[in-house]
Amino acid sequence: MGRPVTLFTGQWADLPIEAMCQKAKEFGYDGLELCCWGDHIEVDKADQAYCNGRLELLKRYDLQLFTISTHLASQCVCDPIDERHKNILPTYIWGDGDPEGVRQRAAEEMIKTGQVAKRLGIDTVVGFTGSPIWHMLYSFPAVSQAQLDKGYEEFARRWTPILDEYQKMGVKYALEVHPTEIAFDIATAHRALKAVNYHPAFGFNYDPSHFGYQHVDYVRFINEFADRIFHVHMKDVYWSDIPTTAGVFGGHMEFGDNRRYWNFRSLGRGKINFENIIRALNDIGYNGPLSVEWEDSGMDREAGAAEACNFVKKVDFAPSGQAFDDVMKAE
Repeated sequence: MGRPVTLFTGQWADLPIEAMCQKAKEFGYDGLELCCWGDHIEVDKADQAYCNGRLELLKRYDLQLFTISTHLASQCVCDPIDERHKNILPTYIWGDGDPEGVRQRAAEEMIKTGQVAKRLGIDTVVGFTGSPIWHMLYSFPAVSQAQLDKGYEEFARRWTPILDEYQKMGVKYALEVHPTEIAFDIATAHRALKAVNYHPAFGFNYDPSHFGYQHVDYVRFINEFADRIFHVHMKDVYWSDIPTTAGVFGGHMEFGDNRRYWNFRSLGRGKINFENIIRALNDIGYNGPLSVEWEDSGMDREAGAAEACNFVKKVDFAPSGQAFDDVMKAE
């Protein structure tokens, strides 16, 4: 039997939670990965009665829950804060917009989110970390290693107290390795782990789409971080084989603009080799959900989400318990 196939609701937060449940069931999903915005999970309201209500709703539609996701608030824990962040935060975290106050309230929200996960009976929270040094990526004026070291030290200073609380609760934090975060490829993922002293509550949400267009080895990532992959996103991406108007940095163009070098696509319509991913996940013994994060600006999302569910169920398979030629060997 294949792994459970879930749907991440972050791109569907404009829909009420029950409408989301109805659609996910119609599309064929086994469960949901509930985002912490819209009314899907409201952290400030999520006492035990609220969480029980969410679990009862999911049960009514025969949907499972393995994780909740907090990408928006978590981005603000160690980012340089500006007006962009106001657009993704509830007012109780934004407050007066003072950057340090926003970062501290976002950190408090992360701990509360871990508590919500525990009330829901799950042990994984997916999200971002933010980064104090992402803006230094292209090194001009020249960025020193000392400046980068300070950035990783700040990441560790802000996130280690959160991770300590997660460890006490028996909850893990899965960073989606992603441009704009403290870890965005294999090299920086190693550096982030080292910065938090390989904290047992810190690992990764694996999403191959963020590696593909960077030309990072997305199968190698699975093997190198076998014990740190806490959750898996299934998402596809396309990149061009010929020169384009806008390169890897996007040219300040909106997602979906076909002049870009790369765009996210519905599963099976991009360039990610999911066969190799499934085999690598089998090799490391990952038995958790495969969560579809559906992002394709050029396709109807309902048709795409249904198609993606079928794609994942078709591409997934259980590992073998024996070699195919075992029966041919002499006793």
